Amino acid sequence: MQYRKFGALDWEVSVLGFGAMRLPILGGDSGEIDEPLATSMIRRAIDAGVNYIDTAWAYHREQSEPFIGRVLKDGYREKIRLATKMPSWLVTEAADFDRYLEAQLKRLDVDYLDVYLLHSMNANYWQKYQDLDIFSWAEKKMAEGLFHHLGFSFHDRYHVFESIVDGYDNWAMAQIQYNYIDVDYQAGVKGLKLAANRGLAVVVMEPLRGGQIAKNPPPLAVAETWAQSERDWTPVAWALNWVWDQPEVSMLLSGMSAMEHVEENLSLADEAAVGKLNQADHALVDQVRAVYASSEPIPCTQCEYCLPCPSGVAIPRIFNIYNEAIAFDAWDSAYRAYNLFTKPEEQADNCIECGQCEEVCPQNIKIIEWLATAHQKLIMNEV
Repeated sequence: MQYRKFGALDWEVSVLGFGAMRLPILGGDSGEIDEPLATSMIRRAIDAGVNYIDTAWAYHREQSEPFIGRVLKDGYREKIRLATKMPSWLVTEAADFDRYLEAQLKRLDVDYLDVYLLHSMNANYWQKYQDLDIFSWAEKKMAEGLFHHLGFSFHDRYHVFESIVDGYDNWAMAQIQYNYIDVDYQAGVKGLKLAANRGLAVVVMEPLRGGQIAKNPPPLAVAETWAQSERDWTPVAWALNWVWDQPEVSMLLSGMSAMEHVEENLSLADEAAVGKLNQADHALVDQVRAVYASSEPIPCTQCEYCLPCPSGVAIPRIFNIYNEAIAFDAWDSAYRAYNLFTKPEEQADNCIECGQCEEVCPQNIKIIEWLATAHQKLIMNEV
């Protein structure tokens, strides 16, 4: 196992962390963790040198934290750094800070956390935490020893990330979605470098993009591109090695759901290194990224010239969901993104075909037609 410095802190973490969001389950029920298998997986990882476990209030329908508490018995708590997250969407008043932290310590059956994160930070949550003076509370709790360091996980645009990083002097870490596809998405590479330059540890989540870029075999065009290399790497090896190649990355989290995932990731983590990829490798990764992009049918660049839509339709978001469904054959996640996480008033069937968006689209996209197509495919569950 390779180790790296955790930002400005005086300790090192394994380059591979265990994310407890995609543990093996029973009967397709995310709240029913396969505890014998998941326990053996996590303890196998720890025995092999993994020393960071990441969980959260909501994972596995609120069963992840209690399960991790059971896994860390028998001396395993002392071998790792433990992180969990305050459920930002549930916080409505300052009293909630204590309520959730106390409940999480009880669920995990621990006296303290190594890192406590503000979960899924965006512009709205950031403003709310500032209004409720989260930092005075956090400083007090750290002084009491209930958690040692404060961090945040992030899901918004770069300018929000910059505001958060610069908005508090004692952040220990930032957790960002980052992989060879998402170099300009959310915090992206700019956020990675900003946080590292500020002395924050950068923990990468979704290095495999929820499994989308881990498929073996990958889509034919992608497989043909990878085949240009002399390296005998799997799609997983390419993805993880690309993240580890960057010195600003302290660690990546993998949400492993099978023992073979653990073994493969442990093997790769043994050889992880900055500079492992050469110039030709990076050029090839760029080609693969371009291949994925070229397989997206709607040439939307997310410039948002089409916004605001007079009818409130979330045009770029809908096109992104549809494009990813096609490019990554990820229809299940696309269906959830459209039906569960896109407000009904923002869905494509609210389009009144006024044509205002098409007049300003620099890509000359037939937006009205594509909205109808996307809605039909996504809302009717033809996936």
